[in-house]
Amino acid sequence: MTFLYDIGRVLLDFDFESSLVKLFPPGTTDAESRLERLLARKDEFESGAIHVDEYIDWALETLGSPATPDEFRHFWQRIFTPNEPMWNRVRQLHAAGHRLILFSNTNAIHCPWVFDFYPEFSLFHEAVLSFETGFIKPQPGIYQYAIDTHSLVPSETLYIDDLPDNIATGREFGFLCHQYDLRDHAAFEDWLATHPI
Repeated sequence: MTFLYDIGRVLLDFDFESSLVKLFPPGTTDAESRLERLLARKDEFESGAIHVDEYIDWALETLGSPATPDEFRHFWQRIFTPNEPMWNRVRQLHAAGHRLILFSNTNAIHCPWVFDFYPEFSLFHEAVLSFETGFIKPQPGIYQYAIDTHSLVPSETLYIDDLPDNIATGREFGFLCHQYDLRDHAAFEDWLATHPI
């Protein structure tokens, strides 16, 4: 069986705000609105439409931050916390010989860094990463890209994602879908038990 796995809030929880707030100079009074402007362009960045250096320069200007580009990269990367119940399941699926593919909206600052920082990503055989495709979920193009590039049979592919819009598009393509909730891993295990693997 093939498993198509989102990363954010499935394999790794994340919190941009708590990390990026460290980039502000003391006395910044409008940090929240500056962060909103920064994250409003995240989809554009994650689709590969903005080059990394361009995004970092714009981000530092938007934040009013004296940080260096390397410091920005550091805090942009340090937003993750592993979701251990799901990683335990991933280890079991890998040991059982299932095909594991990452399917994530992400960017060139997080990848490949995150794969080095969390070596267990090596359990995944392949990856579809938004910034490399020119599309982001839930755009149909990235789903078709995944199917074509990895010769997926949607009716034989279990797709796990936390966002309802992404799941909706997955269902339109015929994937076997589960909308994951970090607070209710047991629901995922119950769903998985209904699929012969």
